[in-house]
Formats: sequence, structure tokens, C-alpha cells
Amino acid sequence: MSRLEQIITSMVDIFLEYADDEGRKKQLNKDELKAVLEKEIQSEEFKQKISAEAVEEAMKMIDKNHDGEINFREFCRCVCELAKWYFQQKTGKGGKQGRGREGHEED
Repeated sequence: MSRLEQIITSMVDIFLEYADDEGRKKQLNKDELKAVLEKEIQSEEFKQKISAEAVEEAMKMIDKNHDGEINFREFCRCVCELAKWYFQQKTGKGGKQGRGREGHEED
């Protein structure tokens, strides 16, 4: 299996494993999301990014329908946010749109 396929299958498997603990099936409540982040994130670099307050904030940000639980689509957004943060840390580049366009006014 390729690295990208491993990432995709791991995301699905992790979500399903934790989503079946309590509450509605195929949904993560705040405690389940916290368990995912605490158990599945091992490096100190990522652990420093994830605090109780960060879990609260993430839950508010990604729970678009405000039902107190996140579905798989919302979980993917959460993982994507962590990936973007890591990309910014690794490259020193932020996610601001329009950067790098200076000097192109005459185009």
C-alpha cells in the first residue's frame, strides 16, 4: 500500500474505532475526540499544539451543525488543520492568500 493509501485508511480506521465507543455511531463527541488526540498523537511537537482548550476550540470550529458531535467530514477537517499547522511549522510558510504576488501589478 502506498503512503497516501496508508494515511487514508488509517484516518478511516481511527475514526471508526473511536466513534463506536459512546454516543451515536459514526460520530465523535468531545470526549472521544479528546481520546483520539491523546492516544493517536505521540510526538511532543504535536502534543504541545493540543491542549484541553485547543480541543474545546477545535470542537467549536469543526462542529458545523452544533450538535456536540463531529461526523467523518468534520473529523477530516480537524486532521487537515493539524496537517496545515505542521506544514507551516516545517516550511515557515503560512496560509495567507495572495502572498507572493508583489511586483505583479503590471500583469
